Amino acid sequence: MADLSSFPITQRWPASNSDIIQLYSLPTPNGVKVSIALEELGLPYEPHLVSFGTNDQKTPEFLSLNPNGRIPAMIDPNGPDGKPIGLFESGAILVYLAEKTGKLMPTDAAGRYEVLQWVFFQMGGIGPMFGQFGHFFKFAADKVANNSYPVERYRDESKRLLGVLEDRLKDRQWLMGDLYSIADIASFPWVRGVDVFYGGKDVLELESFPRVMDWVARATTRPASQKGLNIPKRD
Repeated sequence: MADLSSFPITQRWPASNSDIIQLYSLPTPNGVKVSIALEELGLPYEPHLVSFGTNDQKTPEFLSLNPNGRIPAMIDPNGPDGKPIGLFESGAILVYLAEKTGKLMPTDAAGRYEVLQWVFFQMGGIGPMFGQFGHFFKFAADKVANNSYPVERYRDESKRLLGVLEDRLKDRQWLMGDLYSIADIASFPWVRGVDVFYGGKDVLELESFPRVMDWVARATTRPASQKGLNIPKRD
């Protein structure tokens, strides 16, 4: 069995099998990216639920792996040179898993950078903007009831980003054409979540982005997605 004792997070979330990947997450649009990728890749892993309700992400044990206090985070006992490695930030984890396995990313340099730009598009645009839209639209609606600006600002930027995806998906099955990649896995849970998680379907006029919605449906119905979208299971 691999020795993960140098990772304090394992004291709070002990590994049942320290020889496989340890995932610390929650089934949010950000969290499920990694569980979906792991399912697609067929890599064995052990999920651990990080509950926001009890502020697990702010505990010293979690912060020892991710000082930013956000999910997901991961330990791979079989990292570079066969040594354990801890990782945080979903985009970095997706790139790591793709490069570790040689899957979900083109093997040529140009294709690799094309995928990376769409992963960073999600990290820098879709995630933050959709998240802010959802916060003000759903969770802080009472605080901005007399000020429409926050919702309108993030609604309009979210729709702009959806338009970028709509254009990209013209005559394409996936963001990289015929290749399903970490670029798709990075973004589709957020587009799905803006409806399922935030209830913003009508406000964002999602039906006006038919290629995007067809793409989300294709990605969601993949067996790995069906499983990964619910991992870790909530209490």
